[in-house]
Amino acid sequence: MILALGRRKQRLLIALSILPNLFLAFLLSCDPLLTLSSPFRCRLPGPSPVPQAANASMRAEKGDGGLAQCKQFVFVNGTPSGLRDCDAGYDYNVTEGLANNIVTEWDLVCLRYWLVPVEEVCFILGTLTGCLGLGYASDRLGRHKSLLVSLTLAVVFGVLVCVSPSPPVFISMRFCLAAASAGVYLTLYVTRLELCDPSLRLLATMMSGLTTFAGELLLLAVALGCGSWRGLLGTGAAPLALFLCYGIPGVFPESPRWLLLSERTGDMNSFSERSERQRDDDSFTEMDTESSSSPGRPHLSFPELLHSRNIWKNLCVLGFTSFISHGISHCYSSFRGDVRGITPSFYWTYLLSVCAGGGAWLLLWATVDRFGRRGILLLAMTLTGLASLILLGLMDYLSESAMTVFSIMGLFSSQAAASLSILFTAEVMPTVIRGSGVGAVMALGCVGRLSSPLMDLRNHYGYFLHHVVYSSLALLAVLSILLLPESKRKPLPQTLVDGEQYRRPPLVRRRRDNVPLLATPNPET
Repeated sequence: MILALGRRKQRLLIALSILPNLFLAFLLSCDPLLTLSSPFRCRLPGPSPVPQAANASMRAEKGDGGLAQCKQFVFVNGTPSGLRDCDAGYDYNVTEGLANNIVTEWDLVCLRYWLVPVEEVCFILGTLTGCLGLGYASDRLGRHKSLLVSLTLAVVFGVLVCVSPSPPVFISMRFCLAAASAGVYLTLYVTRLELCDPSLRLLATMMSGLTTFAGELLLLAVALGCGSWRGLLGTGAAPLALFLCYGIPGVFPESPRWLLLSERTGDMNSFSERSERQRDDDSFTEMDTESSSSPGRPHLSFPELLHSRNIWKNLCVLGFTSFISHGISHCYSSFRGDVRGITPSFYWTYLLSVCAGGGAWLLLWATVDRFGRRGILLLAMTLTGLASLILLGLMDYLSESAMTVFSIMGLFSSQAAASLSILFTAEVMPTVIRGSGVGAVMALGCVGRLSSPLMDLRNHYGYFLHHVVYSSLALLAVLSILLLPESKRKPLPQTLVDGEQYRRPPLVRRRRDNVPLLATPNPET
């Protein structure tokens, strides 16, 4: 069964697990485009408003004259006599992003602005739910079944969200779509890693990250082309229906590692028959050596899991690192605007965040296999904390260019730490709980991301204290990373016993005494 997949088949399956990320980026990264607010003014009723009303409305759009954007003048005989709410709706001056998003279609401004942060929070909570629920399902039901269920739900809710008639329905469908999309991403991530040899794990994960990076760039191009939020979401959801062909037998089989721990003898026998026909020299040597030394358990023993202190320690440290790195990222994106009171361009903020993520993957690919997972994660979190300390301590003395440089450094290092913490988790968690472990770390990252819409709801009030708390926790995460093991070029653990053996290497190498012991005479002789 273990030798059923040859080298060519292995690489083909890895490529098939990477391809959906191009379209998942549309569904998981489009929220900034959907909720982007543009300058607006009250829509003036009547075909030919009086010039005074038009001038007052223009002043409201620009913020001149102390007139609030959400009010308009009441004219009596051409003379303003008071203010009232904008009964006829709003006109928007859209210069960036989608020509028609949920804000402009449903007038989510002024008294209805609170629906925008609620949508963002519900989307993140949906992602969190999908990571936890479908991650656990992938361990219990199998990677293949969990993938097909997630894909089906993503297509169904992708169609429903495109035809949403009102904000409450849209928010509900977005919650479900986020959960399903996160399940697809998580299941493919775990399956891809289980199909790789130790030498291919980083390369395959890096290619997956760069595919997501390409999808995020393509997302912006499609948004400028279609101009409608319904078309944008449909462009991301429709191609996922093509990947339902992974359910055809033989196209995308179950993970061999998960089958080792299951009781599906029919699947094991079919793999064994294929192994006799397809065995060659380039097969899975790592799993071949593990099959005889790691006896798998088909069911998870919860009492044994509760007593696996080393696994819990690794999971808590990596989850804490993921929480900090995901939560502090948006602090760097908005720091210059918070301090200087200048709203940066949407394109600049979006492209900076996306390119920082792509550059982080290239840095990880060049360094992680050479210097180790733990060392690079330690370096990334140290740079994150250092950038925050410099920005917070010297913000009154830094020039615009220096502030931009340190913000980019912090954004770059925090995204590198976020990506590496998930890869690290997948490598140190045993197969029997790998889906749940990776899902828990991703879910903690979602908890960190919740601070961004909550800060937007408060109009970034208290941003300084918020950034101070995250930077202090980043320094604490640096110390906790020292407790992690090193997983570079090591086989993936299968059972809880294997996972308990991943322990922290000593910080200082012990000096060996090479002096041989003197032979002592035997008294009896």
